[in-house]
Amino acid sequence: MFTDPAILALEDGLVLRGISFGYSGTALGELVFNTAMAGYQEILTDPSYARQIVTLTCPHIGNTGINPEDMESDKTWLEGLVIRNLPLRYSNYRARRSLADFLTASQVVAIAEVDTRMLTAHLRDQGARNAVLIAGEEASHLRDEDCVKMAEACPSLIGADLARGVSTQSTRKWSIGNWQPEHGFKQMDNTGPRVVVYDFGTKHNILRMLAARGCRVQTVPATTAAREVLAMNPDGILLSNGPGDPEACDYAIKAVGELLHANIPLLGICLGHQILALASGAQTVKMPHGHHGANHPVQDLASGRVMVTSQNHGFAVTADSLPENLSITHVSLFDGTVQGIAHKTRPALGFQGHPEASPGPQDAESIFDRFIGMMKQPLT
Repeated sequence: MFTDPAILALEDGLVLRGISFGYSGTALGELVFNTAMAGYQEILTDPSYARQIVTLTCPHIGNTGINPEDMESDKTWLEGLVIRNLPLRYSNYRARRSLADFLTASQVVAIAEVDTRMLTAHLRDQGARNAVLIAGEEASHLRDEDCVKMAEACPSLIGADLARGVSTQSTRKWSIGNWQPEHGFKQMDNTGPRVVVYDFGTKHNILRMLAARGCRVQTVPATTAAREVLAMNPDGILLSNGPGDPEACDYAIKAVGELLHANIPLLGICLGHQILALASGAQTVKMPHGHHGANHPVQDLASGRVMVTSQNHGFAVTADSLPENLSITHVSLFDGTVQGIAHKTRPALGFQGHPEASPGPQDAESIFDRFIGMMKQPLT
């Protein structure tokens, strides 16, 4: 039974108190909500949540515990977790530990017994807000107004380069069931296309999707120069998801601009999609509360097909800023924002959602198949 207090305070003055069930400490970050009904472990380990406190709208979190297979990176990245109810028991044949134990070991501050329905409606109407989450005995002695001042002092994500901090620091190779530094890697058995992945905060399932399609996958740090990638003789280049403001990733924008001239098939996902757009001359903007969930309808403009997708982003490409060399391929049916782009003269695609899901539906997996098809086409 958990009895230690916790307090959540937003910069706009809203203060909520509950029970701590994770690490005792203080977390500062942008508070967002995620509407996925399952997949809390994948959310916890998604690097795109760096510098954010996540509210989960599903009322019961922790039912299935934590297992080693559902990790989407090597660690947790979010600052804090907000939930309605934590079950006292977990049950799943794959589970190895409880959610509370995992959060404590990962030093993630968490609060339960919060009215997440009200909090989500507040964020939906007012937009994402900076917040402070304090858990442990200290929380019982803090005044509401002092906590609000702490939240007000939290730095904005606008202008924040977070991709550099979550990226791998060395070149690594990937195969299904094999994730280790390059020098400890055993040669893969396939002879498929060689794909270099810029790691801006990539999720493991992106790499699994490529490997499952026969690709030889290699990840490189976010700051890798274009000439270093070209020296690897890739058949394709993937720009991964990641956190923060894409405009702050000037090193990546410069590299992608150079890579476009190499005429090598290129796919950008989430942050990578935004960086591709910026490198092509478009602009991005901070969204009021972003898209975070696994139920977002996206329409393919060419076919009219509607996909239900997984989303996790707080910035978006602005449609009216697209230059002549880019076309819009997909749009959100929630708010009409740009969800996909294609370069008109280069073999380059961008997709704002997460075609790899984890968590979420697999409707958008065909994005990977299109990328594979581009690599098989002769370059002109």
